[in-house]
Order: sequence, then structure tokens, then C-alpha cells
Amino acid sequence: MADKMKVRAKLSGTTTTVKAIMYHPMESGSRKDKETGELIPAHFIKEVKAELNGEMIISADWGPGVSKNPYWSFEFEGGKAGDTIKITWTAHLGETCAGDAVIN
Repeated sequence: MADKMKVRAKLSGTTTTVKAIMYHPMESGSRKDKETGELIPAHFIKEVKAELNGEMIISADWGPGVSKNPYWSFEFEGGKAGDTIKITWTAHLGETCAGDAVIN
């Protein structure tokens, strides 16, 4: 699994748009391996959080129904050019990944 993420944040007027792509296999646990016929074990992101300068602004609970390499986008009011957005995900197996961007 690639343990990385791309995050971008752009300010337009008073609204900041954040876009992130998270590289993760997002296996549901119900799909079979084409060669062996055995079930591929579940491996999915269960929680995603976004922080603005260290203060949480949004969180989301996910599950096995989210597609591989999920794309997440949201908007919020109150960001300024130069502020930092940090997105962190936690998988159901416990691993985490974080990415950040400076609002421009």
C-alpha cells in the first residue's frame, strides 16, 4: 500500500476549498482474489479528520463501502492565505497517514 496523500487548499473570497486524494486499497473483506479464490482481508479507512492550524474543523467516519484511493473535498469559511490544513486518516487496522497543505 502506498502510504501517502495529496492535499490542496485554495482560498476564494472567504471560502476555502480543500481537496485530498488518499492512496489506500480500501478492501471491504468481501472480494475474492482472482487467482486463489480466497477472500481478500478487509483493509479500509475508518476515520478522516481535517485541522486548520491544529484545530479540528471536520471529521468523517468511513467504512468498507468507500472506493480505492478515495478523493475527499470540502469547503469551509474562516481560513486565510498562509494557514495550514492537515488531513489525517486512520484505518481500521490502526495505521495512520497525514498530509498537509498551505492555503493559497
